[in-house]
This record gives sequence, C-alpha cells and structure tokens, in this order.
Amino acid sequence: MKILLVEDENTIAVTLTDDLEQAGHQVTTLGDGREAVGLLRNETFDCVITDVRLPGADGLAVLKAAKQARPDTEVFVITAFATIENAVAAMRDGADDYIQKPFLNDTVIERLKRVEEYRLVLDENRRLREQLGSNTGLPGVIGRSRAMQDVFKVVRTVATTEASVLIEGESGTGKERIARAVHTLSSRAEGPFVALSCGALPDTLLETELFGHERGAFTDAGKMRKGRFELASGGTIFFDDIDDMPASVQVKLLRVLQEREFERVGGEQSIKVDIRVVSASKVPLVELVKRGEFREDLFYRLNVVPIALPPLRDRDGDVPVLVQHFIRQLGNGRQFTVKTDVLEAMSKYTWPGNVRELENHVAQAIAMAGGATVLKKQHLLPVDKSRRAALEPPTDLPTLREVLVDAERRHIETVLHAMGGHRTKAASALGISRKVLWEKLKDYGIE
Repeated sequence: MKILLVEDENTIAVTLTDDLEQAGHQVTTLGDGREAVGLLRNETFDCVITDVRLPGADGLAVLKAAKQARPDTEVFVITAFATIENAVAAMRDGADDYIQKPFLNDTVIERLKRVEEYRLVLDENRRLREQLGSNTGLPGVIGRSRAMQDVFKVVRTVATTEASVLIEGESGTGKERIARAVHTLSSRAEGPFVALSCGALPDTLLETELFGHERGAFTDAGKMRKGRFELASGGTIFFDDIDDMPASVQVKLLRVLQEREFERVGGEQSIKVDIRVVSASKVPLVELVKRGEFREDLFYRLNVVPIALPPLRDRDGDVPVLVQHFIRQLGNGRQFTVKTDVLEAMSKYTWPGNVRELENHVAQAIAMAGGATVLKKQHLLPVDKSRRAALEPPTDLPTLREVLVDAERRHIETVLHAMGGHRTKAASALGISRKVLWEKLKDYGIE
C-alpha cells in the first residue's frame, strides 16, 4: 500500500520505515506536520501513520487533512500516555486506530494487513459500480459474490423472454428488486410494473384488488374500479408472497394465467389482458404443494423459470459492498466510513433479516452519527445475546474511547492522591491547566 509516515522521532521513523518497506509497502516519511498537511493537499495515500506531537502542525491537523483529501484513507495515530486526551480527540475526529508508545513494528504491520484487505474490498466495490451499467450487473441490484453472479446470469437470460418467473428466497433478500430487474430488462420495460403483496390483504379484498369491481358490486362500491390485472396490461404483474395466497383466489388466478382474461367482481364482461407474471415466495412452493396447501397446477404455471435468491449469509464478500452502497444511498451526500474490524464482524454475522436488516442498521448508524464521520459498531450490528456467538469480536466489548476515558479517569485519581489532593500541583503534573482539571473532575465525578 501507499503509506505516509509522519514521525519526528528519528529512531522510530527509520526503523518503522525499513520494516514497512520490507513488508512490501511504498512509504513516504516526513518529520514535520505542516509538510505532511501540504503533501496531503496534492497527494492521496491508502494509509497515514502520524504522531500526535509534531513540529509545524500536530497529528490532529494531519488527520483532518488526510480525511479531507480521501475520506476512506485509514489513519493510525501514534500517542504516548501523556497525550491520551489527544488520542481520544483523534478517535472522535475519525482516526481508525491508535498506536501507543512503545510499540512493536510487527504490530503495525499486522494491522496494515487488515487495512489492505479492506482496500481490496473497496476496489471491488468501485469495479462493481462500473459494471452496473454493463452486461455483468443488474439494475438496482448489488452483489459481487459468486452466488449473486449466478442469479444475474439467469435473470439476463430469461428477461428477454415471456416466460413466467418464480423467485424463491428468505424475507429481506431482495426478491422484488430481482422482479423489477426482470421487467426493466424485458421488452415490456416501457409498460407498467404492478406489484401486489398477497399476504397483506384478506381474501375478499385480495380478489377485488386483482380483478377490480363494477359499480354496485357490493356495499360501498360507488364506482367502477380497475384491478391490478388491468393496470398491468402491457407490462408485468408481480405477486409477492404468493405462498400466502388463499386457495379460493388460487383457482381464479390459474384461469387468468391459462386464458389471459377475467371478469371484474360483479361484472359479466370478459376482459383480456396482456401480462407477464413474476411471483415470489419466502418458502419453497413445492413443499406447500406436497402438503396440499398450494395448487399443483398453479405451481407449474408459475414455476416456468425458477430463481433461487441466496440469503445474505451465503453471499461471501457482499456485506462490505452493500454497506458502501447504503452509505452512498442514505448518507445525503455526507462521507461516512466503517472501520475494518467492524466490517469483519458484520461479514461474520448471519443477518437473519438479510439485506433489509443490513440496510436498516446502516440507516440507524447514519441517523445516530451526529457530527461524526465514522459509523459506530453498536449501531451497525444488532445487540442480541442469542446471536452474540455469531459475532466476532463480541459486541459487549467496550469501545476504544471508553477504554481511553476510563484510563484517563483512573490516572487523574492516582495523580491527585499522590499530590495529596492539591489540584494545582496535580494539574501541573498532568500537563494541563487547573481549569481543565476542574472540568474533568466534574465530568468524572471525582471528589
């Protein structure tokens, strides 16, 4: 990777540069913060490693310049215990990690390996965005995993035909997006796409929604109303959750698929329609057929081309890509980042709610971000004790900021005790003003 090392302590700068270059990285080393800020205005880096205390400009200025130049640049802040307060501020300003002196160079190199893996994911994401307009992707569908690429191939092959399509997959996997892609890539793209959720309406209303009704067909039917079949003529009709369709409506749907005509509720005139049918089921329909809960003849009418949509847990490598997509989609133009270790934990989580659950958590993290640019782990991952074993590392671990704040509080207590409770002497020993010490005592509730 391309790395900028900003360190004025010569021994650290020389040895760390040598070890980084030996590990295969391209390293630029500077000892002045102002020079680093100037360089970052003209050049971008994959990773910036900067000390907090520097001549010219401090490490926080270097951090801000790096993030302004390239928001996804990873920034490691080097700090000694005396600058722990600055380390807390750095994490708040978007630093991805901090390295406390003294440290082993091997530790830095190991952390960079994880960053390198993350950068590969970002590169794949950029390539994916380029592919969305080509023949390898699908409009409105994100995925680079082998499982999704197989789905893309089937959709592109069948979209240009008139064959009925049955999409099967768990809730939240994006079945309607696949249905819309089938419609968009078909010769019917200029026609309407009409969706109906079969599980959202009772039997009587479902029939009216499908076929429409004549004026006076029932109480409150003050005027004629077209049903979904009529509205979809010339385009595609999509039946979501068709596994919830009651048996009485299944019979009437079968006739429409066979004859391509129907009558409105309360009417006698046959209405012909030109439609393509795409259906979706959250459970395997063949199992319902075996149990006698779904008509076998209707199943074969719908299942001309089956598409099995994989759950998110089986889409290896898609979580980071989807996270970046949702950040762009939901961020309202703001630049947000997710730390590498959090992405790793998110990739290992099973996501029982699939893509919909992932999108909801990204939306929550953005809403709770406030002025921060780094999205927090506790918002991106569900806190569920029954699933905690699936997360790595566990979600109950304290955040880095919590650890730093706790260490600062304990150190202040130790110094105060050593100075016999004398605040002026304690402030001097801590290297802060008496006013700052008083504020910290108040914040931490230290008597």
